[in-house]
Amino acid sequence: MTPSKWVRIWNERLPDVPLTLLAATPVESFGLLREGAADAGLVRLPVDGDDLSAIPLYEETTVVVVPKDHLFAQVEQISASDLADELVLHPLDDTLGWEQPPGRPAMERPETTADAIELVAAGVGVLAVPQSLARLHHRKDLTYRTLNDVPQSRVALSWPAADEAPDLVEEFIGIVRGRTVNSTRGRRAEELKGQKQPRKDQKKPARPGGAKSGGAKSGGAKQGGPKGGAKSGMRTGGKGAAARGKSTKPRRGRG
Repeated sequence: MTPSKWVRIWNERLPDVPLTLLAATPVESFGLLREGAADAGLVRLPVDGDDLSAIPLYEETTVVVVPKDHLFAQVEQISASDLADELVLHPLDDTLGWEQPPGRPAMERPETTADAIELVAAGVGVLAVPQSLARLHHRKDLTYRTLNDVPQSRVALSWPAADEAPDLVEEFIGIVRGRTVNSTRGRRAEELKGQKQPRKDQKKPARPGGAKSGGAKSGGAKQGGPKGGAKSGMRTGGKGAAARGKSTKPRRGRG
């Protein structure tokens, strides 16, 4: 599911609360949150500092960006070992947190992912990035393939630190995680607070005179039913003979 779909679902569920998306780099995202310019943000873990809260949402597939005429473009996926002889660009704004990037390192690291994309398009090396960044920097002369056995970027929803996530943040978390509109989290949970919910095993109220029609007289001991029939009539609050405490045994006729 993409951010555009999240916005569509948000507008369907909360038409009275506008949701605006702001494009930002990973570094800019934290600044917008700390400055109060954004209520919440999709960021990449880890989150530095104690002034921001975050909840992990999902892990993103890592891909390698290559020219369309590159050998890798002929397969669906490759492994890190396949990059051993490739010049692999490692921009300064890298989000994968490599301990040791695969392949051969470039003499200088590009400043940004956008700069690295330009180098790949010029035939200088390949680039490993989260799939969303490959889509963001899409070019007609480039393609990407799934890269296995490498770190994956963890995406989280972050907001200014608080004891618990605000209601609207909970709503957005639910949308991103695919919760249904009837989920008991978020705004709906607030609406249901204080409302007494019926138990699944709760019986329907008996009809007036219920004990007479289904209690001691018709379903109880008189017609051969179990002796517990009279007790059942008392539980439903009926006004039959058992509820009044009178015996249901027929009188013995006088000879």
